[in-house]
Amino acid sequence: MSARTARRGMHPVVRFIRAASLVLVLVVIGLVSALTTMHFAIHGAEVQVPALKGMTVADARSQTAGLGLNLVVDNRYYSSDVAAGHILTQSPDSGTIVRREWRVRVSESLGPQKVEVPDTVGADDRVATMNLRRVGLAVGATAQLPYANAPEGTVLAQDPPGRAQGIDGPNVNLLVAAPAEETPDGFVMPDMVGTPIVAAQSALARVGLKVGAPVFEDVHVPPVGAGNAPPVLPIAPGSVTGQQPAAGMRVDATTPVKLTVAK
Repeated sequence: MSARTARRGMHPVVRFIRAASLVLVLVVIGLVSALTTMHFAIHGAEVQVPALKGMTVADARSQTAGLGLNLVVDNRYYSSDVAAGHILTQSPDSGTIVRREWRVRVSESLGPQKVEVPDTVGADDRVATMNLRRVGLAVGATAQLPYANAPEGTVLAQDPPGRAQGIDGPNVNLLVAAPAEETPDGFVMPDMVGTPIVAAQSALARVGLKVGAPVFEDVHVPPVGAGNAPPVLPIAPGSVTGQQPAAGMRVDATTPVKLTVAK
């Protein structure tokens, strides 16, 4: 009996099951092939982030470019441990699996601080900017404070202060006088240490800063000076002994202020 005759004599149900099985096998093969292709396509586009800390920016840029990654220098900081032009930190960390074209953000070392921060208080903000740039520093955040006792554009305060050493970055934040009728967009936190708590609360409230309940603490009473050493004056009860944010930080109406006061 020929194969054609055998198929003709096959029960229709059996023929249907065989045809369905063949279709199912073809579908499974197609799915496996598609999944395999997707697996290689996805993992072929993934790379492992290399260890960049300590490398020069140029070398790190060359290595990441060879892996299809984009290197971005986000910040620059002074460092006494890492030579200038070398990488301090990176994100993502080394060993992280990312897609190609991913941005790897790093911070670059400027080496040890070699310049003294100029004192720009009292100068016009444009002159202050030029003086800072002359020594390799840059203006960071600039806040304006309505102030009738100084010409518009006069620098009222700066952070870090003049002649500061051991600073982290090359940016200097400025508080600049604005016309009295303008609305302030921020302030530089004043130094309240040693100020009576009532006066400190009043001064901060006048510029719209929110002062939380003060924290009272016991303070050390210094001994009376001996010999030719001048006596150390004790801290008056009710005086501010600590503050947060620290003096010189940029604050605005949404910044909570915490004061520590001597009992």
